[in-house]
Amino acid sequence: MWPILFCSAIGLAIFMERIVRFATMKKRGAGLSEKVARLWIEGKEKDACAEAEASDSPMGRILVKAMDVKNLDREMLETVIVSATDEEIRDMSTYIQALATIGNIAPLLGLLGTVIGMIKAFMVIQNMGGKVNSAVLAGGIWEAMLTTAFGLAVALPVMVAHSYLTNRIEAYEARLQEGSVVFMKALCGGK
Repeated sequence: MWPILFCSAIGLAIFMERIVRFATMKKRGAGLSEKVARLWIEGKEKDACAEAEASDSPMGRILVKAMDVKNLDREMLETVIVSATDEEIRDMSTYIQALATIGNIAPLLGLLGTVIGMIKAFMVIQNMGGKVNSAVLAGGIWEAMLTTAFGLAVALPVMVAHSYLTNRIEAYEARLQEGSVVFMKALCGGK
């Protein structure tokens, strides 16, 4: 039971950390690409760069990298933006695979506990010489089954959390791509 409880605590900690991180990212990057693009179009390139840097958001970091290579051709600019977006998505995906792993091993740990409990129950039967008291046997079996139930109880919410966070990352990736397109149009002057 202790390893399953440990998995539960780790899963909860990862989920809460990611939720807090995504909430702060959303606040910092809201409307940034439009604001930076407007400043760029108005000819305030330094202000646009300062605004992107000050946001301390994934979108801001992508825009700063794009502005650093503004004099290169469009294909190279697109490559830099795609690479910067991929880097930000990898950063957002930190620990997400750990949730999937916890969701996969928690029921297996529960099953292991059940098997060990059943082995103990059968050892009791053997020690009693086959004269089994059904109350003793039932007590050992329900105790053994408890670990499987606990493993599943941990795995189900962890897998839901993994799916939820994966969807949030995909949605954020789409917003980063949209914001990059808005800025790229301003940077390239609609070319």
